[in-house]
Amino acid sequence: MTATDTHTTSQTTTDAETVTVRRILLSVAVFVAGWATSVALWGIPGLYIPALALVPTAWVMLILISRG
Repeated sequence: MTATDTHTTSQTTTDAETVTVRRILLSVAVFVAGWATSVALWGIPGLYIPALALVPTAWVMLILISRG
């Protein structure tokens, strides 16, 4: 290996990872915006009812994480 050698990477993998990250971030942003809208429309119940509805999801995620 010399100083003139270039390191080639797979551009398709990088593009696919970028698309995946953007989709995840967009999903999180839409979720947070929806939750903020519910708080703006319905006040305090709009804050805690979605959190209460997400409790089963949190349980499932914790079980999946603990199983490895």
